[in-house]
Amino acid sequence: MSSLPSSLLALIRLIRPHQWLKNGFVFAGLVFSQAWQDGPLVGRVLHAFAAFCCVSSMVYIVNDWHDRASDALHPEKSRRPLASGRVSVPVALVLAGLLLASGLLLAAGNRTLLALLGAYVVFNLAYSWRLKQVPVVDVSIIASGFMLRLLAGTVAVGIPPSRWLLLTGIFVALFLGFSKRKAETFHEEASQRAVLAHYPSALLDTFMAVTMTATLTNYSLFATSPEAQLQHGERLLYTVPVVIFGMLRYTYQVHRGRGEDVARDLLSDPWILAAGVLWMAIFLGHRL
Repeated sequence: MSSLPSSLLALIRLIRPHQWLKNGFVFAGLVFSQAWQDGPLVGRVLHAFAAFCCVSSMVYIVNDWHDRASDALHPEKSRRPLASGRVSVPVALVLAGLLLASGLLLAAGNRTLLALLGAYVVFNLAYSWRLKQVPVVDVSIIASGFMLRLLAGTVAVGIPPSRWLLLTGIFVALFLGFSKRKAETFHEEASQRAVLAHYPSALLDTFMAVTMTATLTNYSLFATSPEAQLQHGERLLYTVPVVIFGMLRYTYQVHRGRGEDVARDLLSDPWILAAGVLWMAIFLGHRL
């Protein structure tokens, strides 16, 4: 990528393609329903994924535009294309408009998906403008983004969502949100988010422990539920220790000061990646 022109590289960094990993929540319904041989259904899920990639990148651009002055004072965020001046404001806003139009075009004809995309945009713009300063509400908005992706990959494409899957999705999203806040506390005070003044370290540890426990409890109930046993046999049961290991490892990384960028940190830890590969191997074992 270093061989690309610097202007193009800056635009690519602006849309944050590595953050598209979060949009993988869209595939959860398809994976757990094992409906990947249904061509039209797979096509609808891919459209939903692509639409969220476009719209989420648009939101990142608007957020960076709104926060460019404060980002310029941050040790890491000052390197962002808008904060550093490598991308001009007019170019960034035009790109944001094109991404929004592309996302809506990809969702055209699916009113449920359009409504979920609209809710995602409204929630995230409200987060950027005001709600990221309100304790607990800020993390709830982050979690809602994951849930909207999950619903886009189930309800919007015609896959009945499992109640256990939805509950697991809610709690893992809250866990990741509070983990992000915990990781941010390791910055020097001058570069921290203002909302962190309302989050004592012990409180964030409590929130992380509660949401991790709730995630593991609901995933375990999902793995042992009659519907999962009927559809997946005993395989999901054997994935529970892998999920426990992955979450404990991620918690360890957060307490080392990592976790502020969820997508990048998940991809950079070889042990978490290995846990993901092992989970897939167990889940798809009968098909490999």
